[in-house]
Amino acid sequence: MIQDAAIIGNGPAGLSAALYLLRAGFSVTVIGQDNGALEKAGYIENYFGLGTPKTGHQLVEDGKAQVLRLGGQLLRDQVVGITWDGDFLVDTAGSQLTARTILLTTGTSRKMAPIDQLDRLEGRGVSDCAVCDAFFFREKPVALLGDGEYALHELKELLPITGPVTVCTNGLSPSVEFPPEVTVCREPIRRLVGEERLEAVEFSDGSILPVEALFLALGTAKGSDLARKLGIRLEDNRIVVNEQMATPLPGVFAAGDCTGGIYQISIAVGEGARAALSAIRFLREKSGVSP
Repeated sequence: MIQDAAIIGNGPAGLSAALYLLRAGFSVTVIGQDNGALEKAGYIENYFGLGTPKTGHQLVEDGKAQVLRLGGQLLRDQVVGITWDGDFLVDTAGSQLTARTILLTTGTSRKMAPIDQLDRLEGRGVSDCAVCDAFFFREKPVALLGDGEYALHELKELLPITGPVTVCTNGLSPSVEFPPEVTVCREPIRRLVGEERLEAVEFSDGSILPVEALFLALGTAKGSDLARKLGIRLEDNRIVVNEQMATPLPGVFAAGDCTGGIYQISIAVGEGARAALSAIRFLREKSGVSP
């Protein structure tokens, strides 16, 4: 069954957006693996309406209960890709759903893999979008940094296009089963080798893997990763939106930390509401109903 809105991320921006969409009569599925940055937040006092301090965990759980009470769906899963074929197809680790609009509210990643020369070679052989850049490495040896569902999804994009792919887990044990034809290397990466472009990966044991590209898929897909796959412009890894929290791609909106700005619950909640109101106008216009 097609949903009116798929919200990627179940933090304060995503849950706030869901409430507005549901109260406007639209069907909503909120997808998220965990409670995000708020899960580890201690007692919160600087948020309107709290008679007593509340933990980040409890605040998010209360938001989820509101969404369920209004008839929304919560899907505990990891989004690994989004495509468009007239509607949006959202691929998760365990299923696929179709939606008329997408709201990206995934928060932001605050850490990078600690690999020497990684930042310097980004865009010069280092890529975080297989569907965007695999074409440039047709039949060339490449490496993929990752160990889970997101890495497996990116691998499926690479295999039909590039040459041999080596999966590098950077010392982690794989949490998924990779195809047997793919080499999996668990040795931690020490540094990347190359002057003008990436030429090789050097591991902590001193071994060298010659490659022409390293695709990053460690952990889960961030909002910026999903936006990039849809061709949405980023600035400093932030999703670019207008004042209505709309991206240049019709039907895709973003709110909260993934758009940059001030990382506060109150800001995320407000942006989620604004993104939802824009999505409501879009859905009504698309169905021929006056906004």
